[in-house]
Amino acid sequence: MKLHFPALLVSLTAVLTLSACSPEQNWRDVSLQDSGLKLQLPCKPDRTTRQVSLGNMPLDLQVVGCESGTAIVALMSAALPSGADASAVMLLWQKATLDNARVVQPLAVGQTQAWHRPGQLPLSASVRVQSAGQRANGEPVRMDAVWGAVAQGDRVRLVHAVVYDRQMAPELANTLFESIRP
Repeated sequence: MKLHFPALLVSLTAVLTLSACSPEQNWRDVSLQDSGLKLQLPCKPDRTTRQVSLGNMPLDLQVVGCESGTAIVALMSAALPSGADASAVMLLWQKATLDNARVVQPLAVGQTQAWHRPGQLPLSASVRVQSAGQRANGEPVRMDAVWGAVAQGDRVRLVHAVVYDRQMAPELANTLFESIRP
C-alpha cells in the first residue's frame, strides 16, 4: 500500500516557489471546489487536482497552497468512495506524509495530539503532528500537519493541512488549522 505523493509534492513545491508571495502575510478566504471546504491562507493560493493512489484506491486529490516567506502552506482533500474505512486511509496518508518528509527523529510525546474541528467526524486518526524531517534536496525542514475527515452525504472527505518551514512558526500553523471548516 503506497501513496504516490512524491511527484505531487515536488510539483506543488515548484509551483509555489515560482509564484512566491511577499514575506508579509495577507490572509484570505479560500474555498475548495466541489467540497464545501473553506479555509484561510496567508498568501495567494495555487491550485491543482491530481489522481493519486492510496493503497490500491485511486483518489482525486485537490490541493490548494502557497508560499509565505520561507513556509510552504497547503491543504489537500480527497473524497473517499462509499464504504471506505476513513481511519485506515487516513493512517496510510499520515505514514506516506511522514515518509515523504523523511522524518529524521521519532515523534516525541506531545508532538502528536488529537485534532478535531467543529463539523468534523470524531475519528481517532484525526491528529496533529509536529516533526522534523528533510526536504527532497536534503535541507532540514519542520513540519506541522493535521488530518481530519468530514461527512459529505454517504461519503467521507479526508482533509490534510500542512506547514513546512525551516523553523516552525506556531501562529502560522494555528491560524491555518483553526480556519478549516466544512
